[in-house]
Amino acid sequence: MQRTSVYWLVYIQTQSTFMLGLTVFAAQFPSFLFSLLGGVVSDRYNRYRVLLLTQVLSMIQATLLTVLILFNQYSVWQILVLNVLLGVINAFDVPARQAMVYDMVDEKEDLSNAIALNSSMVNLARLLGPAIAGIVLEMYGAGICFMINTLSFAAVILSLLLMRLPKYIPQVHTKKVLGELKEGFTYLKQTPSIGFIILFLACASLLVLPFTTLLPVYAKVIFKGNAAIFGYLNSAIGLGAVSGTIFLASLKPGINLKRILFINTLIFGAGLILFSHINNLPLALLFAVITGFGMMSQVTISNTILQTTVSLEMRGRVISYFAMAFFGMQPLGGLLVGSVSHYIGTPNTILAEGVAALLIALLFSFILRKDIFKRKEIEPLR
Repeated sequence: MQRTSVYWLVYIQTQSTFMLGLTVFAAQFPSFLFSLLGGVVSDRYNRYRVLLLTQVLSMIQATLLTVLILFNQYSVWQILVLNVLLGVINAFDVPARQAMVYDMVDEKEDLSNAIALNSSMVNLARLLGPAIAGIVLEMYGAGICFMINTLSFAAVILSLLLMRLPKYIPQVHTKKVLGELKEGFTYLKQTPSIGFIILFLACASLLVLPFTTLLPVYAKVIFKGNAAIFGYLNSAIGLGAVSGTIFLASLKPGINLKRILFINTLIFGAGLILFSHINNLPLALLFAVITGFGMMSQVTISNTILQTTVSLEMRGRVISYFAMAFFGMQPLGGLLVGSVSHYIGTPNTILAEGVAALLIALLFSFILRKDIFKRKEIEPLR
């Protein structure tokens, strides 16, 4: 709800696709800068306490945003500053949260299902949040959206306090932070199958995933709608993502996830191409569902492959590279997409992103063709 409201608020205030891209940049580029440090913190310290701290800080950020908007004493630059603050918090939150999934699951053969369940919650929020945000924006304004988000952190923090995890055993760290950063990069170089997955996600995050930056333009300009239409478009993508998550959860153990990733990336690209120049809202929502189905795989399958193959002592650092690829490339992509759309138009930009998805899928199928088309099982857990 907060993300939807921020994007809509900035677009209404500025009428600029470049400013939309800058808003994405402000929210996610700090994650790119600090994710590696966040991964080291996740490996060196108690992930549970790190996560509890990041959620409290996120609640404070949401509170500041709520007060700013409700009292109507704000400018766009203040929203951008608070987005930067959230990006820094997420740089430490994501590695700890994703790595902690491993700690929560006693039977490690169930880890893939746990990751799919985790993804289903994220995508269910992607489905319901924007739809609710669109209605609340129209009826009550952005301030109420931000207030609801602020209050929701009470449930998040309470849930964390009620969790009972295995007792944390501090590890002896003989290397300094920079040494552990270097160790994580060396590990990726020595395990190219993991490095290629992160590189794949980085390319998709830079050139394809930022398509959501331009959705306010479709809602307001192309479909002549309001915040509710913007919410429906986001929710259609969320519906596709939830469907994709259910599909992933239904897969039998041992399925070749890299092949599924390749096929779903093709679906992702096809969905964007079909969506790009459509002027009929019901058809656009249908193509948005298809797009969401393919889009979901970029993060969920990549995360599953990493979590089920990476060595335990490197988990936080490898996930920080994952977060860096996902959160770091998207803001750069948001700036790129916002700038390009200014010159060639929004529909042509979305079309180009769809073509980019197809090319990325084909390129990586060539690099990993033996793994994609011949392997039948994922690598065992370590």
